[in-house]
Amino acid sequence: MVLNRRDFIATAGSAGFLGLYGTPVSAQTALAAPSHGKAKEPKGVTIVVLGDSLSAEYGLRRGTGWVALLQQKLAQESIAAKVVNASISGDTTSGGRARLGAVLAQHRPSHLIIELGGNDALRGLSLQATKDNLDEMTKAAKGAGAKVVLVGMQVPPNYGATYGEEFAGLFAQVASANNAALVPFLLKGVADGDDPTRLFQSDRIHPTAQAHPIMLANVWPLLRKLLP
Repeated sequence: MVLNRRDFIATAGSAGFLGLYGTPVSAQTALAAPSHGKAKEPKGVTIVVLGDSLSAEYGLRRGTGWVALLQQKLAQESIAAKVVNASISGDTTSGGRARLGAVLAQHRPSHLIIELGGNDALRGLSLQATKDNLDEMTKAAKGAGAKVVLVGMQVPPNYGATYGEEFAGLFAQVASANNAALVPFLLKGVADGDDPTRLFQSDRIHPTAQAHPIMLANVWPLLRKLLP
């Protein structure tokens, strides 16, 4: 995320802000190829992505986000798996924690990718609360038999070095405490280049479609190690 505090305040007064933080874009949407008749769905591997707008294809043509690309990648690798996108634009770790039980009960995932926390930082929520929420979600998922991939996020330098380090570090702490896989930074190669705005939409928050293959490339190696 490359939004600074000035941009955040300016964006809050626009209609785009309401769409970003108030309206669900994609909730519990299966991205597997539609079945016809009595065609069998892949058994054994169900990957659920519990995320926010970075995973919910905000501002993108459907089917071009990294979660949709993940389903394509699995097919290319001849890995029989169903991907369920349970991401909601604007969601926080608190929101994810509140709905995780229903998601686990409905989809019974073998793997859960948690991509939440960025909106916590944008809203100035407690770092301890964010950490606790991620910890509880990870524990709940593992308790339900799912392997967990925790996707880390970072904040811009204007948040302050101490806050930035503590925020980035809490993902690693939760992953280590729960023996979960960790993607250190979903936007590596997207938000940390010489021109960090190049791969972002005009709101400077959401990556363009061109960035999503890079995002998938950041997640894939960690996820692949956990697959059959």
